[in-house]
Amino acid sequence: MADQTLHRTVERAAREDGDAPVVQPPATRSGVIGWLKGNLFNTWYNSVITLVLLYLLLQIIPGLIDWLLLSAVWEPATAEVCRAASGACWAFIHEKYRLILFGTYPYSEQWRPTLAVALFLGMILASCNRHFWKPWLALAWAIVLLICGTLMYGGVLGLTQVPTTRWGGLPLTLMLATFGLAVGFPLGIIMALGRRSHLPVVRLLSVAYIEIIRGVPLITVLFMASVMFPLFLPQGVSVNNLLRAQAGIILFAAAYLAEVVRGGLQAIPKGQYEAADSLGLTYWQATRLIILPQALRISIPPLVNTFIGMFKDTSLVIIVGLLDLVGSAKAALTDPAWRGFYRESYFFIAVIYFVFCFSMSKYSQHLEKRLNAGTRR
Repeated sequence: MADQTLHRTVERAAREDGDAPVVQPPATRSGVIGWLKGNLFNTWYNSVITLVLLYLLLQIIPGLIDWLLLSAVWEPATAEVCRAASGACWAFIHEKYRLILFGTYPYSEQWRPTLAVALFLGMILASCNRHFWKPWLALAWAIVLLICGTLMYGGVLGLTQVPTTRWGGLPLTLMLATFGLAVGFPLGIIMALGRRSHLPVVRLLSVAYIEIIRGVPLITVLFMASVMFPLFLPQGVSVNNLLRAQAGIILFAAAYLAEVVRGGLQAIPKGQYEAADSLGLTYWQATRLIILPQALRISIPPLVNTFIGMFKDTSLVIIVGLLDLVGSAKAALTDPAWRGFYRESYFFIAVIYFVFCFSMSKYSQHLEKRLNAGTRR
């Protein structure tokens, strides 16, 4: 409609001008056709790549849909029936989903981790709403964490005590990732500020911590925390294996987050520091009110990228004897009657990981758009 109106306007102006040529309206740049022309068929080589990828998708997608949906076994069935079918065996997920989601947590008590996960996710969703960013939110988190810990461990209020060695699946993954990032984030900010400090000792210690932790893989940190650390404790003193693994994840996350925050701090123009000095603000006042908020806003994309990476890296705790979501999926495959259905098991947990990671990605885009509202042109 807009193109037709523009065309009529141009023709009317040409008739009034007499000899002026009729200028045709520009090619379509909006809608589906405009998007395809601008993104997939804008050059000859992009057109070739698009056509090749479409051909590959047409070769892959029909078979994938047939395996996932059309030829799949949906109703509860035996392993023999699934092996005779040509599609996916979702009967395996129906049979083992509680083991995958909750690990070896007692079957009759699995309502407790279910309720704990629901409360945990509810608080995460509430924390994503800027209207709830009030001082009482910290108190709410403390209360919910106390309730979740009571539900998971038990031993009070008539709840059966369940040791941390029986925890696993999705609750363990969420707990390790959330606590690792929640505690590691402020520690990373401190390390980033320390690395840019003018005090030589503070800067040296911060650099040493960041470079040492970032110089080794997470597996090494978890191995040191779970296997080597107890060797340095006094005789008769022990620390829970889950707490040791959690401490290792916190230290590892803090080092990576420190470098992300440092990049945001270096992106702040020097004039911002000079403006803070001209206002007579102290170092901590300028950092808290002017520098750090801008640095964190700039660092949102790499911060969320680190969050997503750490959420997935919690699967490495299986090497220290903890059954997270991936470990529980592997444990479900050890049943002799259901061996061989690894594709269904890993596809199931892949969907769970995708939901959480995609949600974090979309929320970061929303938050970045909101916080950048005053800087867009």
